[in-house]
Amino acid sequence: MRTLSGAVLTVVVVGAVLWSQWSFGVLLLAILVGGMWEFYRMARREDIYPLKWLGLVTGTALFVASFLLAVSAEQVALLPRALSVLLWFILLIPLMFVCELFLKRARPAADVGATLGGVFYVAVPLSMMAYLPLLTGEGGWNPWVILAYIFIIWANDVFAYLVGVSVGRHHLYERISPNKSWEGFFGGIVGAIAMGCLAAWWLDGSYWLWCCLAAIAAVSGVLGDLIESMFKRAAGVKDSGNILPGHGGWLDRFDALIFSLPFVVAYLVLLHIS
Repeated sequence: MRTLSGAVLTVVVVGAVLWSQWSFGVLLLAILVGGMWEFYRMARREDIYPLKWLGLVTGTALFVASFLLAVSAEQVALLPRALSVLLWFILLIPLMFVCELFLKRARPAADVGATLGGVFYVAVPLSMMAYLPLLTGEGGWNPWVILAYIFIIWANDVFAYLVGVSVGRHHLYERISPNKSWEGFFGGIVGAIAMGCLAAWWLDGSYWLWCCLAAIAAVSGVLGDLIESMFKRAAGVKDSGNILPGHGGWLDRFDALIFSLPFVVAYLVLLHIS
């Protein structure tokens, strides 16, 4: 079941990216909504009451505005729509505090904090992903850049698992994730960098840019995996959800990709302004 669902997920992801920029946007939005819902559900198990529907609307508004801004780099007519959606995002954040004022709950700071946490943990990073082709110097929409990044994340995961199972002896962070090892950690980085080299060759890009990007994505991706494990332990659950048989939830499958995006985007932006 795990193998079958993994194969289906791979086909869906690759197909959505290659089909069009809009199908890619729909895929990201599905991951965003699913991931935020799982985050709020785990928070609820810790007796925190996030404003989940308002959080989902806020995260969606941010993503739509950001995605339209990315598309408007090629289709200028979409720029006013992007700015109008961004205005709604700006208004939705203070609305969270207003809602908490009238709900009269015991821990309003924790509730608002968890609501905003879902936005910044899931929605903000995914809202950056559409900019990767622009920041890597492709100048516009290029599905192969997106796939290259996804494959780097997957290569890190696969190589970390294979090396960890084969020669892993030293625990990386036993309290949070006892199955991860330092050997697997470094094996994952090597696998990610190898995929980065392959991406540079395929895209005729800079090997230095792509190898550094892969290393940053690998290290931050492992941190993302550990952080999601921390949330699951605090909530007392094995998986964040059960949308993917054998793989768990949206966050279980995409935690590394989500958490690594801000680091990779910051790296690419610094390259452009330096």
